[in-house]
Amino acid sequence: MVFAVLLVIKKRIAMKKTLILALLVLLSLPIVAQSKDKKPGLNKENCTFVTKDGKTFNLYGKVKIVESFPDVKVQIVESFEDLDVKIVENFPDQCGKIKLVESFPDVKVQIVNSFPDIKVKIVESFPGVRR
Repeated sequence: MVFAVLLVIKKRIAMKKTLILALLVLLSLPIVAQSKDKKPGLNKENCTFVTKDGKTFNLYGKVKIVESFPDVKVQIVESFEDLDVKIVENFPDQCGKIKLVESFPDVKVQIVNSFPDIKVKIVESFPGVRR
């Protein structure tokens, strides 16, 4: 009788361990899926930039130029750019259109000469991602 009770207890413990392991695997799947979807760098389809931390920033909207602690480092070039940027006063709601602001920016940008996250060219027409 005691032996039978011990077998039942042993089976229940094994089932609990299996159940906990299965739950851990299932809970970790969305994290793995998210990390594969958000690769750091430029996402040309969505007109976004993903940092190494996994933060996503739109490549349009209100931009503040800062000297330190930027969200994105940008180099201004004349050729081989990643993004064509048009500076507008109203409605910066399309890819490549930005409005320069001093407060409440969507993204903070630092202008650098080397090791940029994105290379941009300032244009007067047809802003957007270079394909």
